[in-house]
Amino acid sequence: MIPSAVLFDCDGVLADTEMVVNRLVAAELTARGWVMDAHQARAEFLGMAWPDMRPLVEARTGPLPTGWEDDFSHRINRMLEAETLAIPDAIEALHVVAARLPVAVASNSSRLELATKMERLGLLELFGARCFSFEDVPRPKPAPDIYIAAAQACGVAPQDCVVVEDSVTGTRAAIAAGCRVLGFARDTPAGALHRAGARPFYAMKDLPALLGL
Repeated sequence: MIPSAVLFDCDGVLADTEMVVNRLVAAELTARGWVMDAHQARAEFLGMAWPDMRPLVEARTGPLPTGWEDDFSHRINRMLEAETLAIPDAIEALHVVAARLPVAVASNSSRLELATKMERLGLLELFGARCFSFEDVPRPKPAPDIYIAAAQACGVAPQDCVVVEDSVTGTRAAIAAGCRVLGFARDTPAGALHRAGARPFYAMKDLPALLGL
């Protein structure tokens, strides 16, 4: 059944930024005593927002400075301004979907980081006000708040939406909101996405057909 709206995660779905960010996270935490590489950083923090990362980091490194999240987010943003690329075929698929259905983006990124990614990918006008960061809702993923807000911005009920996600954390948020989920299994194993409640798929060029468009 064709949904009434499609709600997109950003990193790993539209923007190919996860390893760029994870390299910086790994370097930062290694310098603070929690030694890891970019792949380990991805495994630890995939889909997490800053408020949920802080207690995990502090449990391993000790107290972080006041304002650490904001300072680090600005450092990441400077990197994103230079290195944000699109997931292969994602922008083309998004435009096919947006020509037929309302769309929104819902990300556990900060507002600043998300705006930078949308600008770099040329998507600010397409999404307009239907662009949500973790700072725009009371609770980040895996709480359902961000997908409930995104569905409301599209003028439809969550149960009439399909969410496109690439993480278990995001899938859980979408399922909790009552949405159906297509899980993009490029980097996250299909089995993990399926167990979280998503229907896995493997190529963004297949998305319109999976939506019945």
